[in-house]
Amino acid sequence: MSILSGVSDFFGLDIGTTAIRAVQLRGNGSVKALARYDSMPVDSKIAMSDAKADQQKMVQVIRELLTRANITTRNVAVGIPSQRVFTTVVDIERLGPQELAQTIRYQADALIPTPLSESKIDWAVLGDSPKDTSKLEILLSSVTNKFIEERLDMLESAGLNVIAFEPDNLALTRAVVPPESTAPQMVLDIGSKSADLVVTMNGGPRLTRAIPTGSEAIIRSAMQNLNIDEKQAQQFVFKFGLSQQKLEGQIYHAIIGTIDILMSEIEKSIKFFQTRYANVKVERIVVTGGASALPEFPLYIANKFGVNVEIGNAWRNISFAANRQNELLAVSNHFGVAAGLAERAE
Repeated sequence: MSILSGVSDFFGLDIGTTAIRAVQLRGNGSVKALARYDSMPVDSKIAMSDAKADQQKMVQVIRELLTRANITTRNVAVGIPSQRVFTTVVDIERLGPQELAQTIRYQADALIPTPLSESKIDWAVLGDSPKDTSKLEILLSSVTNKFIEERLDMLESAGLNVIAFEPDNLALTRAVVPPESTAPQMVLDIGSKSADLVVTMNGGPRLTRAIPTGSEAIIRSAMQNLNIDEKQAQQFVFKFGLSQQKLEGQIYHAIIGTIDILMSEIEKSIKFFQTRYANVKVERIVVTGGASALPEFPLYIANKFGVNVEIGNAWRNISFAANRQNELLAVSNHFGVAAGLAERAE
């Protein structure tokens, strides 16, 4: 959802539920260099609140982050949380640009959950429809005007000039999937409150979903089933994860029910994808976000679905000094969205 194009000097800003993250790149061409990055924690109650006082607190955190990171531009590409965006893939007759735009608006009116008059819609042509080659396959996204206007007000009062809004999951996919990759693969980003799932193929997203299960739900399972406090649960979950050998598998047994809720959503998504694209198979799952650091979690997914699983690298398309590799890989799980926003084509 671009507002302005042709701006080459900008940074990516990811306003998450537990932290705000910024990435600024420099240079042109397919691989840009990392200029600056940083993050600041934020109280999730404030991050998810629409109250004016809380928005002002967010403005303060953003200003602090930009000062600390020494971000040199005020132009920004901003992520939109996936729960706020409706995204779907539709088939539409091949038409000229103007008729196509009109037809998409007409179709959107019947498909999106909010009235067209109260929504911003955006769309991109993905290619030929897999169901009917006489039609085009279109990725359609919508977000409410109210959310965009409130976010715009907040960012402008932080002294920023928003050049683009983009759904978090699409920015993330740009960061962790190689640009030349055509094979179907799933990106699974497990945040604190929810998980984002995107199946991408031939350089474009074909299925996107937000699943309301994140690392907080996994930690809550450990608290309830082992009768321990949150801090202890968090330590145990991130230290032992899905290991059945450590602590006699107590952590595994305490959290596996919640993990399997997530697994069943992944399975449904793969099946749904394969009903539309009958002769293709999801070949890889790229896992990122906080919960991807759970010991043996990627292995559990690989065994469950019989596919290759890799940990997403937010910096894979970005160049940086070799001596920064360990520092950057340690935080890679958290910077996918901000890096993907910074990598947008000008």
